[in-house]
Amino acid sequence: MTREHNLQRTKGLLPLAVAALCIPITVQAGASAFTGASTYVTLQSSDAVEQLKSGRITSDLKKAHYASIAPDGQELLVTSIDTGQVFQVDAMTGKTEATFDIGDKAQGVKVSPDGKLALAIEPKKGVAAVIDLNDQAVIKEIPVGKTPHNARFTADGKTAYVTLQGEGGIAVVDMERLVRVRKIPIQGMSQPHNLDLSDDGSRLWVRDFTGKVAVLDLERGSVLETFEVGSSHGGIDVIPGGKYVATTAIGSDTVTILDQQRLEKVTELPVGKAPHGIRADADGKQLYVSLTGDREVAIIDTESMKVVKNARTGGDFPFWITVKDNP
Repeated sequence: MTREHNLQRTKGLLPLAVAALCIPITVQAGASAFTGASTYVTLQSSDAVEQLKSGRITSDLKKAHYASIAPDGQELLVTSIDTGQVFQVDAMTGKTEATFDIGDKAQGVKVSPDGKLALAIEPKKGVAAVIDLNDQAVIKEIPVGKTPHNARFTADGKTAYVTLQGEGGIAVVDMERLVRVRKIPIQGMSQPHNLDLSDDGSRLWVRDFTGKVAVLDLERGSVLETFEVGSSHGGIDVIPGGKYVATTAIGSDTVTILDQQRLEKVTELPVGKAPHGIRADADGKQLYVSLTGDREVAIIDTESMKVVKNARTGGDFPFWITVKDNP
């Protein structure tokens, strides 16, 4: 059990035009472009995270990779792909409150539905690190399997699912006992990467590393359908409202839209270069897509299924998007 943590403060919240960031900030990614105040994008090559509505930048987050906003919108967790650190950021002020070292790399991260804990994934050690957000400490490392990548909690927070990119399956974690209880294999998928959960909690939608999406029936432990989507890996979002699922493809320029109930492909939308992060607003009306190759976020209207705006971000390689109330 690890109790050590390194509490540190940033040098202050930097204004958008500050030269130390070495980033030409524009106002295009400001209030006119985004409707949600609690929507954030990691800027991996700029070591930062941006609040999309205000354009506010939090810097000194080395190789900011994945992120997760707490249910109350107060705390933001950000992982570092290069250092194995996880940063706890005050989402209201942009100040870094604590830094946790979990290993050589830190991949996916998720805050629990009650906002008390977070799971941060360390693939080399094969663990999900449990972070107590109130005590600001890593309280346990749960062995989950070979090369884990990302996590998703059930609505009640009692269970977490972790993709096992090195095992072709999903680890099921009991969050009350903080132990892995079983593994669910995903037939036909060797490298499950990112994941999301249906509104009723009965199905996992899993995006792999090589261009596929699988729909997993959790009660039966079997795959209902598999889709060919864009090349390489990407994010996936079960859009609130129960109608659509959206996934990106960093090896292409498209977002694929899938029908949740009919289990069929609806459309493929060109959005820009190398899309990866994807999240809808809590009401499901707007879908945000980070374009790692364009330094932009594409905004899709989910009623018309059209890109309505490509908004410039305040830094390079926008990678992951997190939205309050759409975990």
